[in-house]
Amino acid sequence: MRPKYPTLTPQELEIMKIVWERDPSTVRDVYEALRARRKVAYTTVMTMMNILEQKGFLKKRRAERAFLYRPARPRQQVIRAMVREFVDRVFNGSAKPLLVHLIQDEPLSEKELREIARMIQEGR
Repeated sequence: MRPKYPTLTPQELEIMKIVWERDPSTVRDVYEALRARRKVAYTTVMTMMNILEQKGFLKKRRAERAFLYRPARPRQQVIRAMVREFVDRVFNGSAKPLLVHLIQDEPLSEKELREIARMIQEGR
């Protein structure tokens, strides 16, 4: 069995977004959603979903002729772990350089700044 990882590859995240949205989903459901965006093989989707199950991100159960996949973890929990891993890897665990980078790259409106300030106050 594969070890469980806190983060997802871009392709895995794309699949998880579909499963979170449609909960539950079959491989066919996910395949059709992906195929509407880009060319992808059914077997690739099936393999990726099996990997996501092995990694602990999906759970599956038999339902008539197909497996139904459900998220094993809530979206927010997975995103939080991915952000934490990114901050640890890129910014040595400090969120401040990330925030500075984001603000310098994409200036915020006064309304957005007030909302962030409010959230900071409520969090303390």
